[in-house]
Amino acid sequence: MLRLVAGARRRREKAAQAAQPPPAGREGRASPTSYRRGPAGAQVIEVTHLEKTYGKVRAVDDVSFSVRAGETFSFLGPNGAGKSTTVEILEGIRHRSGGTVRILGLDPWTQLGQLKRRIGVIPQDFHFFPKLTPREAVRLYARLFGLEVDASELLARVELADKAEAHYDTLSGGQKQKLGVALALVNDPEICFLDEPTTGLDPRARRSIWEVIRRLRSEGRTVFLTTHYLEEAQQLSDRIAIINLGRIIVEGAPDAIIARFGRPERLRIVGDPSLADRLRTLGLPVTSSDGSVEVELHSKGDALQILQTVSTSGLAWESFSTVRDTLEDVFIRLVGRLEDGALPAPSEEKPGP
Repeated sequence: MLRLVAGARRRREKAAQAAQPPPAGREGRASPTSYRRGPAGAQVIEVTHLEKTYGKVRAVDDVSFSVRAGETFSFLGPNGAGKSTTVEILEGIRHRSGGTVRILGLDPWTQLGQLKRRIGVIPQDFHFFPKLTPREAVRLYARLFGLEVDASELLARVELADKAEAHYDTLSGGQKQKLGVALALVNDPEICFLDEPTTGLDPRARRSIWEVIRRLRSEGRTVFLTTHYLEEAQQLSDRIAIINLGRIIVEGAPDAIIARFGRPERLRIVGDPSLADRLRTLGLPVTSSDGSVEVELHSKGDALQILQTVSTSGLAWESFSTVRDTLEDVFIRLVGRLEDGALPAPSEEKPGP
């Protein structure tokens, strides 16, 4: 009986500690500048030799990476790669099996009560009470944090001011995600974890969310983004990491990764497939598919030589354009090569720049 009483007392004390109001601005008001920005380049997320096992299955296998203050960092990977497990460990939802994790210097598992006052989280498939309005939702979250928040100002920042009085169940998909961002900002967080914030949205709504994410970065916040849209990661991220089969296979700036693992720039000519044979006489790599021919460019003069050959070939052609690999092209190539055993393990090759 004494053990039960003592255990109950400890749980009450821990709950009371976690319920203490977060640091706020003057008179308990949260503002976009109330949080402490770390020094430029300071590491606000540090993951070292992280492991998560389920019996004999290693869902996360010796993962290490860091995120600097004020940057947008995208964490990418195919389904079942260990991405969601890693993110849940960072957010304090799931306990790790090994390694260390520090978010703003805090352990997300043992110090979650302190950490949740300094981070904002939008979970995947965000949902809310159907008959509450965005204004009511912001005020509710503010009360949970013990803060006074200007709901109108916060909704305007995420481009939702015109829907402040609309019920949640009448909002579009993009507007619902914007409300999720607004709620994640109620406590004026230093780090925002955005878990697939644009999944299922139409292109216009996706780009609207992109602008909100760019605004978060411009305010000096760190954004940790997970997404299946590789174009989104390429457009928004300062750096990315790709995880597959539980391990980081590459990490770095998107352009640097594309330059390292992508194919050379190509000139694409839409026209007669017989152009491929004529262009192979130039000694440059040539591929042909779907009514177009692509020729790799190894120097500036190659383009002129290719066009001159096409022009004098006597064969029909319609148009030409230059082609560069995207992050999606590189992602598919890297993940496919690793699964085929053609890429070295991360321990055998250093990550990208």
